[in-house]
Order: sequence, then structure tokens, then C-alpha cells
Amino acid sequence: MSAAPAFTVLIPARLASTRLPRKPLADIGGLPMVVRVAQQAQRSGALRVVVAADSPEIVAACQAYAVQALLTRSDHPSGSDRLAEACEAFHLDADDVVVNVQGDEPLIDPALIAACAQKLVASSECVMATVAHAIDNPQDHSNPNVVKVVLDRHGRALYFSRAPIPAWRDGPSGTLSTDPAPLRHVGLYAYRARFLRSFPSLPAAPLERCEALEQLRVLWHGERIAVHLCDHAPGTGVDTPEDLARVRQILGCT
Repeated sequence: MSAAPAFTVLIPARLASTRLPRKPLADIGGLPMVVRVAQQAQRSGALRVVVAADSPEIVAACQAYAVQALLTRSDHPSGSDRLAEACEAFHLDADDVVVNVQGDEPLIDPALIAACAQKLVASSECVMATVAHAIDNPQDHSNPNVVKVVLDRHGRALYFSRAPIPAWRDGPSGTLSTDPAPLRHVGLYAYRARFLRSFPSLPAAPLERCEALEQLRVLWHGERIAVHLCDHAPGTGVDTPEDLARVRQILGCT
């Protein structure tokens, strides 16, 4: 059995949120949401788990529960820029593996975090790794809010899209192809530190702007993304007050 990979988890957290104000600090069973995310990540076997925050209030909330937090600039245009700053602050070596866990995923499976890191470690030709699972619902396949990914024969991403890909030309209307099965992309990423540092300086790609998918910048510039396939959808993320109520119910915090 191969040794578990050594990796760092960075959790970007921004206080402003349009659909759910002050989202990282939303209470879930007496804990701020970002603290619950960090506690899940701590169970993944990571060398360290750090919240990269844009607000002293988030840093203080994390420190109150012994979660390491770093105050980053408040004007970063994206989570990737925030993580790049954190990467520099911790002087990570070029080949160190960094896993980006979103701060609104309090139900994230620790084993999935470790599997994403392992996928990158095992894929020396790739600068990133991410996660996907099979789609079994035609409505999800056609939903533009569900991001799809198609792979090459080595399990690397060929393309990400909001469109229903792959399109089964000769299949019955409303049915999904089985070979290959359509895949839903999960927004969990592992990076090599050297690439994470350079990513914000790469020019945005036309496809990225068209689809509003930042990961397309990576493919546009000729880099490769390995994809770990999991057998089920991850837990509910939190984007809206309704999502927050659902997570509280799942965790018995209502």
C-alpha cells in the first residue's frame, strides 16, 4: 500500500456574499460554518489546514476554535488569487500539493479531500486534480448550473462545460449515454504549489469568459488536470439561506 500523500488544505473565506450575507460565519450547531469546514478538512490527513480569510472577523472566529487562519488582502478578484497569496506566505515548495476546499462545504468528505490530493500525486504530468461523479438524472445533465466534464483515456479533463456533454447524437430523447457516462464536476481542486502561484497571472481565456468557468483557463494554456472519479455526489454546499437550513437539518442542528 502506498503512503498517504503529504498535502496542505487551504480554505478561502470571504465575508461578503450576495445570496447569504456573512456566509463563513453562519451558525451551524453553535459553530461558524468555516470552522466546520476546517474541522472536516482536519480529518483528511492533511499536514495543515489553514483558512485564508479576507476579514479579521473570520480570522478571530477560526482562532477561537483552534483553527489556523491567515488574513489575506481584501481585494482579491477570486479564491485562486487568495490561495496564491497564502501559498507565498507559507513558502511552500514548488511540488508541494495544496488542496482548495471551499469554505461553504461543511459536509465535505475528508476521504474525498485525500483522494483528490492522491490523484495529483499520482499524475506527474498534471498541474491540478479535481473530482467528478456520474450523472444519473437527465435534468442535471441539461441544467447549466451543473458543470460537466469530459475525460481523455488517461482520466484527464478534455473540457468543462455548462452544456450537456457528451451529447448522445443517436440516443433516445431525454436519455443519458452510458459509454461514456456524463460526469458532473465537483469544485474540489488540488494544485502543485508552483502552478497555484502562477495561475492568477495567466491571462483569462475566451472559453473561461464564455462559460464562466475558471478551470478552463488551465486547459486553454495547455496544462493538464487529472480527474478523480467518486461513486456518489458530495454533501450539500451552502449558497443560499435554503441550503443553510438543509445542512442544519442534515446535521440535526435545527
